[in-house]
Amino acid sequence: MDILLQYVVKSFDRSTKVIDFHYPNELLQEYNWELADQPQNLEEILMHCQTTLKYAIKTGHPRYFNQLSTGLDMVGLAADWLTSTANTNMFTYEIAPVFVLLEYVTLKKMREIIGWPGGSGDGIFSPGGAISNMYAMLIARFKMFPEVKEKGMAAVPRLIAFTSEHSHFSLKKGAAALGIGTDSVILIKCDERGKMIPSDLERRILEAKQKGFVPFLVSATAGTTVYGAFDPLLAVADICKKYKIWMHVDAAWGGGLLMSRKHKWKLSGVERANSVTWNPHKMMGVPLQCSALLVREEGLMQSCNQMHASYLFQQDKHYDLSYDTGDKALQCGRHVDVFKLWLMWRAKGTTGFEAHIDKCLELAEYLYNIIKNREGYEMVFDGKPQHTNVCFWYVPPSLRVLDNNEERMSRLSKVAPVIKARMMESGTTMVSYQPLGDKVNFFRMVISNPAATHQDIDFLIEEIERLGQDL
Repeated sequence: MDILLQYVVKSFDRSTKVIDFHYPNELLQEYNWELADQPQNLEEILMHCQTTLKYAIKTGHPRYFNQLSTGLDMVGLAADWLTSTANTNMFTYEIAPVFVLLEYVTLKKMREIIGWPGGSGDGIFSPGGAISNMYAMLIARFKMFPEVKEKGMAAVPRLIAFTSEHSHFSLKKGAAALGIGTDSVILIKCDERGKMIPSDLERRILEAKQKGFVPFLVSATAGTTVYGAFDPLLAVADICKKYKIWMHVDAAWGGGLLMSRKHKWKLSGVERANSVTWNPHKMMGVPLQCSALLVREEGLMQSCNQMHASYLFQQDKHYDLSYDTGDKALQCGRHVDVFKLWLMWRAKGTTGFEAHIDKCLELAEYLYNIIKNREGYEMVFDGKPQHTNVCFWYVPPSLRVLDNNEERMSRLSKVAPVIKARMMESGTTMVSYQPLGDKVNFFRMVISNPAATHQDIDFLIEEIERLGQDL
């Protein structure tokens, strides 16, 4: 406990490093990590705990901006400790009575917020957004062709899914895992802000149908990973209705905005979806992992996934069997992820989550306003970001005099990786970078940590300039 609490305190201390970076071979050589036949004493075991945390990334540090999931909420942490102490499985009410009820209550509340009447429908907490998206594909396929459950893909025609070219890679990964195939995921063109273009979606659906293929799912994104873009959900919903296709919304990153009266309009139309992925471990700051898949039609998940294992799901138990949720999940062993979210919700209230989200979006706007006209910065796309993603290039003085040609782009592509490496080696802050399409490496700043302040944003800008001036 002392070791953990010291780490928590350091995580919020801006004078400490975000990371004490060492290369993999250095860490392997510096310590003996091998597993031994004989037990070690308590002192040695505690030393291993200290060493592990010494080199851990402080994802709760106010200057850690590297991932979509950041922050360290004390109530969520306490809930995680309680969950591990209880050490039970989510598959039956018999062994997880309170946790099963809390999952029921929380998923219903999330469905109400999405806009489904009375919170009706179904859902489950899964190990992450990629698995939630795969659940959506699995259920959509079953809805259209129930026989696939017993007979497999040989019994159904060629299925086609559609998603934007800026969508998460998990859609293709899910198609590969389910035997649909990555070639059966059609990527729809996006506009310059990263939003799916509805006319291209309709064109590609008609193209697939003309080839004799069967469109079965459209996955719209609410908060793309890089640009933070929100697809036009109402237009997508109209197309899905017209062609009788399952509409999924991957709101893993953007779902948290539904908690904010100021920003929820960005997901207008989400209530028309057949299924929604929403990750509270991202924008809402719930400790990893906490991802929900919400389904509008009740009972469909159960029909799709149940296997009637009599040694777990006996039909002659003395309580309401609808609370034995394990048979609608792909997993048998399922971790208790709901308690962190539920306890934080009780502690913060919906208004607390709203304040958290509004603050993070305000910080993103603050960063955008500072750098949009600042010397040495170029925005990747025009206009205020819709989410907390702020995408930009830092252009060192040596490149500012060059014409905008291939040589300049080639040199600019090397700037962000070098600055990022220097950041990690100095340990002061972390921010992500990546290329996208024809755009060379740029910084993608994301904010989901409520501990971050204007001063931390100022520090990041100054640090980028300090580390990149000589490039």
